[in-house]
Amino acid sequence: MAQAKAAKAQDRALEAGRLNRYIARAGICSRRSADGLIERGQVQVNGQVVREYWYQVKKGDKVSVNGKVISPRQYIYILLNKPKDTITTVKDQKERKTVLDLIDMDGGISGLFPVGRLDRNTTGALLLTSDGDLGHRLMHPSFQIPKQYLVRTTEPVRPEQLDQLRRGIELEDGLATCDQAAYIQSRNPFEIGIELHEGRNRQIRRMFAALGNKIVALERTSYAGLTTRHLRRGTWRELRENEIRKLYRMVGQHNRS
Repeated sequence: MAQAKAAKAQDRALEAGRLNRYIARAGICSRRSADGLIERGQVQVNGQVVREYWYQVKKGDKVSVNGKVISPRQYIYILLNKPKDTITTVKDQKERKTVLDLIDMDGGISGLFPVGRLDRNTTGALLLTSDGDLGHRLMHPSFQIPKQYLVRTTEPVRPEQLDQLRRGIELEDGLATCDQAAYIQSRNPFEIGIELHEGRNRQIRRMFAALGNKIVALERTSYAGLTTRHLRRGTWRELRENEIRKLYRMVGQHNRS
């Protein structure tokens, strides 16, 4: 009974609300991007152009963007244990396998996109969602979302190099630092645990290259507290309700209705 009432409440929330949120719920773009569509006169409600993002959509209203009628849907939240040789993008011009090719679920995956990037041969925790607001907030550097990695190298990493990783290494796009850098096991200098909140392109690989060391395996073991524990490489699962609420708290939002 309680679940049925919750489902009905969610359905009502999808059918009404602010215009920019309605557009985001349809998987068109984030609410911020929806504001631009509305301001440029690209959105109509019941055949009339509406230019106010706070306009309240009512049940039964017909909303269209650039002449195409849209409808909101429940958001999708997925954790994937990304395998090697997959591209972290929605589509690839070279027709290589993407992370979306690994997702097959009832109802389809329209609007689903990866939150951030892992390069082709980096494995591990990758969040995918159709919730544009949450996804873009998680990627914004101001929220400092923590990410943890396991690094395996060709050469032993010396203690002073761990200190250097924590202090920062100057790259072509500025100083890059790790929040934490330590040996996984004290007697194994070839495996390093890294935690950071920055998200620059190939940052960890470039930092180790600056140390004169090459990475032979790089795995993201945790993203925003989500781990791949009990999730085999190449498989995925939907997030639990408490995990979704935690992500919203991390970006300063407490209500995802």
